[in-house]
Amino acid sequence: MSNDTTAATRVLDGVELPAEGTWKVDPGHAEVGFVGRHFLLTKVRGRFTGVDATVRIGARPEDSSVTAVLDMSSVDSGDRTRDDHLRSDDFFDVARYPTATFVSTSVAWDGTTGTLTGELTIKDVRRPVTLAVDYLGYARDPWENDRIVFSAKGRINREDWGLGWNMILDSGGLLVSKEIELVLEIEAIREG
Repeated sequence: MSNDTTAATRVLDGVELPAEGTWKVDPGHAEVGFVGRHFLLTKVRGRFTGVDATVRIGARPEDSSVTAVLDMSSVDSGDRTRDDHLRSDDFFDVARYPTATFVSTSVAWDGTTGTLTGELTIKDVRRPVTLAVDYLGYARDPWENDRIVFSAKGRINREDWGLGWNMILDSGGLLVSKEIELVLEIEAIREG
């Protein structure tokens, strides 16, 4: 596509990237997920379905930013008992802390890959998080919306946010892993 102000993409250093502007994350096409381990063996996956996020693409990719709010009560791991436990004060304490936020602080970009660093706040505890990001491309949907697609991954220690509930097993291990993998698949729609 051309580099005019109406184009949804532009070419920078020989790579097609999203056009400068504001892109709203489509919650129906956003997977904000996490992966932990049960008995430190089995992968347990979950996600948040309540996502309100905006991606602002800068004139230079490194001037881009992301803000996100997660509805913590929307956690879904496929097991109602586990989800209720995650919502309890043992973990997210959604009665007192109904949302979590992410606000980017820096972006580094090289071609279609980069790193996004920001502050993740859960239960009023704010800690830095760095995500490896891949820009997967652009598509125009059947309703004439311009969409961009990103994938991102990172790792955190849940105890850094006060999510310390656990049980020691007879074998000496822990019931729930401290390390959590963050896995995101995001579609965003161009605004304006």
